[in-house]
Amino acid sequence: MALGLTLGLAFIIAILTLLPVSAPQGIPGTDKAHHLLGFAALTLPSALLYPRSLAIVLPCSLLFGGAIELIQPYVGRQGEFADFFADAVGALLGVGVGSALRTVTIAVVARQRRRTCT
Repeated sequence: MALGLTLGLAFIIAILTLLPVSAPQGIPGTDKAHHLLGFAALTLPSALLYPRSLAIVLPCSLLFGGAIELIQPYVGRQGEFADFFADAVGALLGVGVGSALRTVTIAVVARQRRRTCT
């Protein structure tokens, strides 16, 4: 489930970042937040649901972000190192948040099991 969700999110990110932009851009710099949030969403499911996959998912997400920035000039968009940096920070943020949520969830479930066993 986690890998399927990750692949689905990667597909959506690819579409959104590689289609030519026809509308004027919004507030300058907000696209960095979009990159950060998109790549956090990309790695969070694996960190939360299947952390062993992170050994593959995290490096692949970084390569994916870099590839997007290299391809963008060929599809009428501008590749930027700052976008790649936002991708990397977002991927790491997704891993951190997903791992923290997993830890909290495991602790809550363990506490509930202890309560029902006594």
